[in-house]
Amino acid sequence: MVATEAMAISTVMPLVEQDLGDIWLYGWAFSAFFLGDLIGIVVGGRAADRVHPVGPLLVGLGVFTVGLVVGGLAPSMALLVCGRFLQGIGAGVVPAVAYVCVARGFAVEDRPRIFAIMSTAWVVPSLVAPLLASAVATTVGWRWVFLGLVPLTVAAGLLAAVSLRGLDGSSPGGHEPTPLVRVLLLVIGAAMVLSGLGSDTVWAGVPLVLGGLVLGVPALHALVPAGTFRAAVGLPAAVLIRGVLTCSFFAADAYLSLAVTAVRGASTFFAGVVLASASFTWTAGAWAQARLMSSWGPARLVRVAGVVLVAGLGLMVVSLIGAVPLWMWVVASCVAGLGIGLGYAPLSSVALADAESGREGVASSSLQLTDVLGMALGTGIGGVVVSTGDRLGAATGVTLAVVFGGSALVGLGVVALGGRLERSDRLVRSG
Repeated sequence: MVATEAMAISTVMPLVEQDLGDIWLYGWAFSAFFLGDLIGIVVGGRAADRVHPVGPLLVGLGVFTVGLVVGGLAPSMALLVCGRFLQGIGAGVVPAVAYVCVARGFAVEDRPRIFAIMSTAWVVPSLVAPLLASAVATTVGWRWVFLGLVPLTVAAGLLAAVSLRGLDGSSPGGHEPTPLVRVLLLVIGAAMVLSGLGSDTVWAGVPLVLGGLVLGVPALHALVPAGTFRAAVGLPAAVLIRGVLTCSFFAADAYLSLAVTAVRGASTFFAGVVLASASFTWTAGAWAQARLMSSWGPARLVRVAGVVLVAGLGLMVVSLIGAVPLWMWVVASCVAGLGIGLGYAPLSSVALADAESGREGVASSSLQLTDVLGMALGTGIGGVVVSTGDRLGAATGVTLAVVFGGSALVGLGVVALGGRLERSDRLVRSG
């Protein structure tokens, strides 16, 4: 349901803006979701350590549902942004709690397959949700894209609650308080950085980014495992690598459509095919790692994933050249998607295997935090490069070559840091 909402709302937002106006708030409809996501990740993961996971899950889905109602009934863009913030909080709870459920409900050797199944949950929404949302919006109105998801979310929540009844409850080690002040400082800092990255003027953007970093970095440091910033062996390295991985992939993925249409002159339909290709191979990579985990181990898998991802990003740079066949974009997207699919789930397995008993929620929320921050930071920095290139009068192809090339350099960090997972190989392979 979270995947369906993400794909559907992105599709209909242009219609929402036409109806409600206030185009200056358009980007904040997405940023507000991201900021709410940070709160839900931390609060939901840590709550699942203290009480039975079904409670935080239902509360998260309840907040998500309220956000859908607020968005569907919003008379203004400002109120819709508030609804998106609530949707983000609820959506952040779901994966954080889900990881705790995986830790308590499945043996270590089964977790790679479970994470592959979770990755598969994004495939159908990525293909169906945009088309279905477009059809709903053009027939009965965009508001029903929000409101139509309400009964489905309630039904999904009830099914999950029934399935989780037999799961173990809270653990003795999971009763530390939720650091709400640090979470709020992280959210405020992230909001400032996002505002600064999106600013049209240097005199406003630079102070916002610097101020956001001053507030957000110490808060993040306190919310992730000790040693994360220096890639300490095991869980801290997994948390850092997840952020580097998502930063590398999404910094390029967010601008694929622009490259295909504006630089190569292809249709938006073909751009959709390119983007969908990555969804398929991400899932294929997730299933491949489930089969290879016991023999390769997470360290080798992550290093190979980094190499494959960098190869895909390099192909994107090459595909900007007019003489290169257009279908090469599909190949590049497939290779990059396979790379992140191979590396994403093993990091989840490492995080749960290395987590202290009763603190799986803390480990899960740390992993999800760098996941979301890497995604947002990569997209934001890519946006800065694109807008700067536009102001300087650089060709779009040259600007996007910088974006894709920079993403590949970041991806090399995954290869370099993969060896920091060596100690976790035995834990993940044998349980």
